Amino acid sequence: MQTHEALHVDRQSFDDELTDVGTVGPELAHLAQIYCTSPRVIVFRQPSSEWRLFMLTLPLASRLSLLSNPVFTQLTRAWGLNLRFIGIDRNGLVYDFRSLLSDEMLHCLIEWLRVSEAKRLYGRTSENEAATQANTADVNGGLDILFAGLAREMLTVLDKRRDDWGRHLCTSHHLEPNHPQSLFDRTARYPDFLAACRDALRNGVIDVHFYGRIIRSIDLREQAVELRAATQIEDYLDPVVITKLEKAGANKHLGCYNWLVLSPVHAGSRAHILNNLVAFASYFAESQLSIETWHPTEQTVEDLYSGMAEVEEAHEQARLQAGSRPQLPAYDLRRISTREQTLRNVVYAADLSKAVDAGQDRAVIEILSLRFEVSANVIRLLWRDRPETLGQPPTWHLAEILRQLDRLDRHAWPRNKDDWESLMSQAIPAEAA
Repeated sequence: MQTHEALHVDRQSFDDELTDVGTVGPELAHLAQIYCTSPRVIVFRQPSSEWRLFMLTLPLASRLSLLSNPVFTQLTRAWGLNLRFIGIDRNGLVYDFRSLLSDEMLHCLIEWLRVSEAKRLYGRTSENEAATQANTADVNGGLDILFAGLAREMLTVLDKRRDDWGRHLCTSHHLEPNHPQSLFDRTARYPDFLAACRDALRNGVIDVHFYGRIIRSIDLREQAVELRAATQIEDYLDPVVITKLEKAGANKHLGCYNWLVLSPVHAGSRAHILNNLVAFASYFAESQLSIETWHPTEQTVEDLYSGMAEVEEAHEQARLQAGSRPQLPAYDLRRISTREQTLRNVVYAADLSKAVDAGQDRAVIEILSLRFEVSANVIRLLWRDRPETLGQPPTWHLAEILRQLDRLDRHAWPRNKDDWESLMSQAIPAEAA
């Protein structure tokens, strides 16, 4: 029988004070108790012969009893926005199954978590109603929920998966904690607890020193549990590919990791390009993974986009006939600035894939200059200088940075860290203004 492991934050010496009603008040004490006892990560090892690992990274759910009620669907969706479902298949590829988290699946997961938590708190011998429900619950209920989501996308058996399975591959996240694009994002993981801490400080229930201890403990606890989770993921990844990534300067970029794993024969060529153009890491992952798993032709892509245009036109005609007001244009910054969803960019991505795998460095530079509409000299200079401060920006930001550099004379390029950061802060697409 398969089991799961829940990773919790470490206990610290002042937890007794933090959860004492007389010291911090009833509200903060209650939320602190939830913070200290709630699982951060749930790990399923070897869930099937097709999958090496499933992992759920959980935001703090201070109101599980409310979330499990169908009336509060909006709360459930807000909670689900910060939930991640990571999978590693038998070939070592990393998936981000966030798009599978439907309302129904989220409600099932919340109910399973609620029952599992009641079981952990009250035990099998308690007469409490929650414990009674927990005793009758299937210990693998969470795994069944995850497999039900995979089954809807035909991902249970990899050999029979749908042709669009590549859209679930992890493309942009890093495995390192505290990275701007880390898989473990803390920004909205425990908002209720932090809000209660600030309110307690504002109302004089706790002092600044105690508040500082809470914030420092949060950093230490979360860092520790994130490192444990990252280590467990890395244990199931290809160590040779991880070494190639680190030598290339891409660190543990999971999208680039997938790009190398997909074709072991060409992993050396791809790592060589990454080593010279590490700033393009996110673009390589986003553009090449779809090409690698779909293999489109110009005709199939043209048919796809013409079909999308016909559907959009039909919807617009229906709205006009119904007498509805025309909607103001909605600007999707990422889509506009990168112009990704065009036949032109798909063709460039396919040409880039061929050039990289063939080891044609000059062709790679020329294709990138055409794709981003900049001089080839800009790409060559980045290839030669490899500025570390540039990092690995997302594609929408990289495109505007390249255009900014293209407008400058070579002698006016940034020379130090502050200059690079200034240029990057100014490289904001006009659509964002």
